[in-house]
Parts: sequence; C-alpha cells; structure tokens
Amino acid sequence: MNGRLVTLGAAGETGEWDWVGAVGAAGFFLLMIVIVWQVAATWRARMLAAREEQYKALSAKYAQLLEDNVELHRRSLDELRQTREELAQTRHAVGSMEKMMREIE
Repeated sequence: MNGRLVTLGAAGETGEWDWVGAVGAAGFFLLMIVIVWQVAATWRARMLAAREEQYKALSAKYAQLLEDNVELHRRSLDELRQTREELAQTRHAVGSMEKMMREIE
C-alpha cells in the first residue's frame, strides 16, 4: 500500500456522525411531540365524554322535572275545576235561599 495508514474516525467521517446524531435527536423530539399530542388528545376525549355524560344526566333530570311540572299543572286544573263547581253549587243554593226568603216576606 503506499505507506499510508488508514484510521477510523478520520476527519471526513466526523461530519457523517454529526449528521446521524442530528437525525437521531430530531427523531427523538418528533417522537416526544407525538406522545405528548396523543396524551393531550386522549385527555381531551375523556373530558368531552365526561361532559357528555353530565349533559345526559342533566337532560334526564330536567325531563323528570318537566313531567312533574305537567302533573302539578294537571292537578291544579282539576282543583280549580272542582272549586268552580262547588262555587256554582253554592251560588245556586244562595240563590234558592234568597228566592225562598223573598217569598216568605
């Protein structure tokens, strides 16, 4: 061989190792970004699911309250109708008594 000694890690090869290190670091940071992104997306999905469950429970509660309100309204109308019937009977009785008292005088 021409008397030259070939060694590993010569000046030309250090640039290649720098390039490999930069690609490795970029890959590592990209992996970390993807992991953080997925953790955040999973957390957000869980929060949305929990909020949806709360909305379902709230809507069921209000549906029950609406049914209760309709039932109370129906009862009030029944009581009002009954009170009007009693008032009509009382007026009729008072009218009959007034008529009887006029006839007696």
